[in-house]
Amino acid sequence: LAQGPIFPTSSLHFGFLFSFRFEMAEPASKKARTADLSALQSFKYSPPQTIAEIGCNHKGELEIAKELLTLAKQSGATVGKFQKRTPKELLTPDQYNAPHPNPTNSYGATYGEHREFLELSLEDHRLLQKHCESIGLEYSCSVWDTTSAKEIITLNPKLIKVGSPSNTHWEMQKVLRDEYSGEIHISTGMSTKEEIEQIVTFWEQGKGDAKNRVVLYNCTSGYPVPFKDVCLLDIRLLQEKYQHRVKHIGFSGHHLGIAIDVAAYALGATWIERHFTKDRTWKGTDHAASLEPAGLTKLVRDLKATYTSMTYKSEDILDLEKEQRAKLKWGQYNKDIIAKKK
Repeated sequence: LAQGPIFPTSSLHFGFLFSFRFEMAEPASKKARTADLSALQSFKYSPPQTIAEIGCNHKGELEIAKELLTLAKQSGATVGKFQKRTPKELLTPDQYNAPHPNPTNSYGATYGEHREFLELSLEDHRLLQKHCESIGLEYSCSVWDTTSAKEIITLNPKLIKVGSPSNTHWEMQKVLRDEYSGEIHISTGMSTKEEIEQIVTFWEQGKGDAKNRVVLYNCTSGYPVPFKDVCLLDIRLLQEKYQHRVKHIGFSGHHLGIAIDVAAYALGATWIERHFTKDRTWKGTDHAASLEPAGLTKLVRDLKATYTSMTYKSEDILDLEKEQRAKLKWGQYNKDIIAKKK
């Protein structure tokens, strides 16, 4: 075992030595940062907002897409969200013509045909937006390329999502920044810290108005993501650096279960996004990492309960504690007996 520096053994120096070695041994990911704690103290919790990311879980069928929106609304979601691609613009010819990497989940002979099969038309998205309006659910869509961005902008939804794969697609984001005035939600999976800084800086320029438009999501890109790779403490890093430069911090999860999402909200993620499906056994790559209606319902319930609990005590002894204090606390229920013993 390698030895650390040797210092004189007076009590003063021994204390320093202990402190030095403890700090060196503590995992960097667990260290409390002074600036980080300061950011937390100035943070104000907002009501949690939940996105049901339907994506392509509709299997290319408009009626299934509508049903999933209805189920998302019944489960308590704030937003029902889809995805829009122009496969021949997005993919290289080799990617388009290659077989799907997982043939059992493919809806076509090639990956390009698979993607084309799952695409809904702009008119389909218009009908989905109208369905959302009829049931009181916010419609949204992730866009993957410039053509898709221009198409979805014509629907003028309240928010448009830029997924992790597209967050350095500057041509597409320039269209969103300059030709659309709604919120832009951006995931940061598979992105370096330098790229995240570039993204926020880009949206602070021109018509970006990042402080009032951008929601920045902590994310790990995987399907599903094991708990050890969720890296929730990165929410603290986003909050520390960007909470005063963007509108909100969010969390886009691809893990199993719902406990992690509640922790993400407690750490400061106002927006929680989860993939959503009717049946996790359906054909497709995203279903396994999706929540079904029962799971989403429980998540929304737990997030609301957590929001309600995120307060400080208004006084040392709350009203509901006073009766218990008088009945159970040593020195209160038996204070007369204690007084006689003195």
